[in-house]
Amino acid sequence: MSRAAFFVVLTLAAAAPASADPYLEVDRAALAAFNAQHLSGMGLAIYDASGVQRFEKMYGDFSPDKRVAIASASKLVAGLTLLRLVDAGKLSLHSTTGSVLGWTGPQAAITLEQLLSFTSGLKPEASCTLRTAISLADCVETIGKTPLAAAPGTRFDYGSTHLQVAARMAEIVTGKSWHSVFVAELREPLALSADIGWYTWPRQAVGTSNPLIAGGLRMTMSEYARVLDLEYHRGVYHAERLISDALFTAQATEPYPHAIIGSSPVKRIGLDYHYGLASWLECPPPAQNCALQSSPGAFGFTPWVDRRGGYYAILGMEAGGTGRAGVVKFSVELAQQLRPLIRAAVAKN
Repeated sequence: MSRAAFFVVLTLAAAAPASADPYLEVDRAALAAFNAQHLSGMGLAIYDASGVQRFEKMYGDFSPDKRVAIASASKLVAGLTLLRLVDAGKLSLHSTTGSVLGWTGPQAAITLEQLLSFTSGLKPEASCTLRTAISLADCVETIGKTPLAAAPGTRFDYGSTHLQVAARMAEIVTGKSWHSVFVAELREPLALSADIGWYTWPRQAVGTSNPLIAGGLRMTMSEYARVLDLEYHRGVYHAERLISDALFTAQATEPYPHAIIGSSPVKRIGLDYHYGLASWLECPPPAQNCALQSSPGAFGFTPWVDRRGGYYAILGMEAGGTGRAGVVKFSVELAQQLRPLIRAAVAKN
């Protein structure tokens, strides 16, 4: 090559723009929302269909290894734990509170499927779920004596009582505490930290004898990514099947599409999404094998899987003080804003 040609090549190389970051618009949108909400810290992590992390960015003082109270993001974790027991034959989606817990009267007809889909007919909240000095068994015994708000399978009410009862069913059929069930069915198979656990009051890490199953878990973004890996791949984790594929079809399908919608946090912010088994189905109802599922929490921690988009993601935060005002609306709407941007970015990788 001549000296002149050599300098032409150098000049062209220097002038050529660097390849554009496919996640630049994702980052810009997340940063703008973070600044507008006045949070102290927030994280965003995105993984592709192979489980490879494609994007991770922390805003403010957040960290991917910061263990926080994830509130209702606990529901998906509890649901997967219970589906492991179903897959093992220790429970079925049709197991009833009468057969497992010995409940009587109309409460005895409630099934595990109805508990997981929040259509059990139980009142959505019970004061006993916030008591630290009792056991999970004590709390569920109290719930079982409470009159139903509706016939099982006829009304959806988002709340904590359903999963409290489902967890007690797991304790009965295994002869173990809920914590031990979680360790055996999910924590150990996913090689999660031994520090992970459920609490009655998760922000204070107080109360373990009566853990709040629907919202008492403390986890990091990095730890939760393993849960989403299992969820995204429909029960397969690192080439090992842990839960049958058919149960994920059931999880992503409304079991009672004609149920009246009672208490619904997404309805309150103007969204018409319904519920599957321990996760929101972000598809037009009635949802069947929905490819987009989420489990947002009251403090803003929001995980979701988008199988059609080819990725899963986590918005990590534990909003408090002024940042918590409207945080559910903020995190859910931010996730929706980010989805088309993430899909576009993933498609470029």
